[in-house]
Amino acid sequence: MRYRVSHRTTYRYSNPVDLAQHLAHLRPRALPGQAVTQCNVSVEPAADERATHTDHFGNTVDSFRIDTTHEELVVGMHADVDVSLPIPPPAETTPSWMALRDAFAAPFPAEIEAEEFIHPSPLVVPDEAALAYAKPSFPEGATILQGARDLTRRIHADFVYTPGATDISTPLAEVFARRVGVCQDFAHVQIAAMRALGLPAAYVSGYIRTYHDPAKAELRGADASHAWVAVWCGADAGWVHVDPTNDLVAHEEHVIVAWGRDFADVSPVRGIILGGGQHTYGVEVELVPLA
Repeated sequence: MRYRVSHRTTYRYSNPVDLAQHLAHLRPRALPGQAVTQCNVSVEPAADERATHTDHFGNTVDSFRIDTTHEELVVGMHADVDVSLPIPPPAETTPSWMALRDAFAAPFPAEIEAEEFIHPSPLVVPDEAALAYAKPSFPEGATILQGARDLTRRIHADFVYTPGATDISTPLAEVFARRVGVCQDFAHVQIAAMRALGLPAAYVSGYIRTYHDPAKAELRGADASHAWVAVWCGADAGWVHVDPTNDLVAHEEHVIVAWGRDFADVSPVRGIILGGGQHTYGVEVELVPLA
């Protein structure tokens, strides 16, 4: 499936900003199953200095500095992307979750690519609540993908998608207790549950298809940045992307932008400003198929 994706983030400040330095994770990744045919990131007012680099996780990051005094900042991204993520193997053919857990508990795990995603991270610190929630999905004898898919289904059923109910400062323990949130929260819930069992899980940011056809069911998380989870399913299957917000396995309706340990590693736009006072911001996203 070929998509045109557009992202526009607008910040408005109550006082002038005299100096700003920002980082943006907005460019879709090129990887097996996803080809980026064109991509452009724009900044208004124009940046006085900007650069592009690759971070620790292989994500493309735009950095820019603005010396011009401004009361509004607009960061845009436009790209054309071909998406056909690999269909994962049958869940019953993936490794035992207990075997994977034991492999990563070894002093020098062989699957080093995934090892850093079993540890606590700034926004995801597994606790007893996360462990208790995870256990019913991972009985003895279950495979890793059977357990992950069951956990994805349960989060979709148990948690209520409620835009505005949380923000990035809402503790994960509160999300577990109230059972409400948005895609970012649900991704953190699944990651915490799997890491509590000693299983690797990564946070993925990106976009999900926008439907304008009233006959189509609207996907939760459309028209904004979306988030889901990559689960390590062994060396043969690799990373399988599951979306607890929509109870889906990512294939043709998700565009991958960046991944890391949690949201803090892949925030779409963040930075430091001098001045500005209070601010408001808005995000507009559209992911539509090309003919």
